[in-house]
Amino acid sequence: MYIIKRLGQAVVTLLAVITVTFGLIRAMPGGPAEYIRAQVMQNRGSNGVDMSQLNSLVESYTNVDPSTPLYVQYFDYLTSVLQGDLGQSVWFNRPVSDIIIEAAPWTIFLLTIAILLSFAIGIVLGAVMAYQEGSRFDVGSTVVSMFLNSVPYYIAAIFLVYVLSIQLSVFPQSGNYSTSIDPSLSAAFISDVLYHATLPIASLVVTGFGGTAITMRGNAIQEIGEDYIRVANLRGVPGRRIAIRYVGRNAVLPMYTSLMISIGFMFGGSVILEEIFAYPGLGYYLLQGIHSGDYPLMMGIFLVITVAVLLCILIADLTYGKIDPRISEGQSKEAY
Repeated sequence: MYIIKRLGQAVVTLLAVITVTFGLIRAMPGGPAEYIRAQVMQNRGSNGVDMSQLNSLVESYTNVDPSTPLYVQYFDYLTSVLQGDLGQSVWFNRPVSDIIIEAAPWTIFLLTIAILLSFAIGIVLGAVMAYQEGSRFDVGSTVVSMFLNSVPYYIAAIFLVYVLSIQLSVFPQSGNYSTSIDPSLSAAFISDVLYHATLPIASLVVTGFGGTAITMRGNAIQEIGEDYIRVANLRGVPGRRIAIRYVGRNAVLPMYTSLMISIGFMFGGSVILEEIFAYPGLGYYLLQGIHSGDYPLMMGIFLVITVAVLLCILIADLTYGKIDPRISEGQSKEAY
């Protein structure tokens, strides 16, 4: 019953997002329909434009036929989106779904490595800070973590590009792989992809692990002060086992939800990062769509990012009760 309830809420949210997207297509001043009309009239002249052909052209790009009633337009748009048809890109003159399928793996690759590294470094550092609470290492690490966490990732990205790419020429400034290497599963291509992804990943990791470390430190200190830890020490349980299985495990569990949610929200954060490094992921194409007024492309990527956030929150909510046995059945299983 609980799973059905959560799935139902996710479906309602998805339909709401699609409805908002449909409303934006229709109501946005200078929206896709007006933009396509203007382009056609500019090329052919106002006298050489047939409205039926124009409406057909608008429908091919946006999945919305302006000549039909509003409810028919909404139903057609909803059906097309649910079937994976997100329209045609005006700027690239390609199906939006093809562009998303081509770009999404690069964004997922970039963000997955960055998030895993940020959480791994943050959890280890936070645990060490907790066990050395009050020491110079703890104070220094806390100050550094808070400072790095307050730096926007795009500022770090610009700084890394300027120092390591422009001044020292250690890493490439842009792209996802060298044009001289053919895409394949060879070691040379994979190492080249990792080489090009180093600076974008470093920008997210450097500005992201501090928040995780501070949160982990607080959780671990709270667990260390619990009575069951004192009992374990009195019973002679090895300190390493207490640190890893008792303190570490219980301190990490509350961070699981934030990990899953951050995966979804970092899709949105990839827009500026991929533009800085000219990295051809979802964010790069979304900004290209904004610059060129390519509304079908913008709406398609907006929908994909929203669905990614929705799925990550849903997965976090459905699996949190499985990994933490202290969570009881019922309403207390809400992860957010």
